[in-house]
Amino acid sequence: MYNFFFAVFLLFFLTVPLLPAQEAASFPVISRLDMTDTAFKQYSEDVAEARRRIKNRERTGETAEDLAGALTVYAYKPGNREDASSSLDAFFLAARTNIPYETLATLNRLAHPDSFTASASLLLPSMPGIFIPETPETDLELLIWSGTAQEGIPITLNRDGVRERFLFIPGAGFSPTERAFFLQTGFRYPLRNYRLSSPFGPRVNPVTGNFRIHQGLDLAAPAGSEVYAVRDGEVIDMGADPVYGNYVIIEHGGNWRSLYGHLSKFETALRSRVRSGSLIGRVGSTGQSTGPHLHFELRQNGRAQDPGRLLFSK
Repeated sequence: MYNFFFAVFLLFFLTVPLLPAQEAASFPVISRLDMTDTAFKQYSEDVAEARRRIKNRERTGETAEDLAGALTVYAYKPGNREDASSSLDAFFLAARTNIPYETLATLNRLAHPDSFTASASLLLPSMPGIFIPETPETDLELLIWSGTAQEGIPITLNRDGVRERFLFIPGAGFSPTERAFFLQTGFRYPLRNYRLSSPFGPRVNPVTGNFRIHQGLDLAAPAGSEVYAVRDGEVIDMGADPVYGNYVIIEHGGNWRSLYGHLSKFETALRSRVRSGSLIGRVGSTGQSTGPHLHFELRQNGRAQDPGRLLFSK
């Protein structure tokens, strides 16, 4: 399914003419997010006009192509450190510009709110919407790309001498799953390719023959497959266990912990801070195991939860 969508996506880009590229040098530069900055004043007027057109598009009959043709992009480069420390917060920036944080995040290819503060400068689009990159790289971009069924408008931007191509969907926003992924309130799958070999719940243990509650998911995958952190967090425990084999435990916000068992190799260290999608280990068959697979658990306040209800895949 992934390959099919990718082929369609590439075909779309190869057959539909692109809008003229906006060169990096032509981006009007905003230094302060207030009306004393001439560029910001003009930007605010552009945003107000774009929002008016989106709101009235059903009445006026404007197409997505018409709206995308009115898109302008500004470069925000804070003039001093005080400006940078406050205004590069995702939510403050969204409120100040009147542009949703998902629009700012997708254009600037930022995977989570903390990414904003690490940026020296940002591009500010004048119109709400979603920017889908031609070549998705992060988990968030892959999720957006595979999940969208809407037709976007191809645009090209030249950022720091590098041409970037996007599909722009005027007025679009994150789906609930995409929003949870961006805000780090949801969990990604720990493997890219897997087969569910044992779900959460009561079962007969295939090694001991005892009937008990299986407190996680068994995800069969080839030995050596990469295992990823399901959300941002800190590695609070790792080692070897007679049942779990080589295991890693990560603590997340909201009193959540995730456990990864039967690993063949560790790719992280104790007390390491990890991001969602960080490589932490490799699939193995250590401990109480009948073959290579990942035993994965999610616990909140110490109680095992069914990961199948909480994980979302790309």
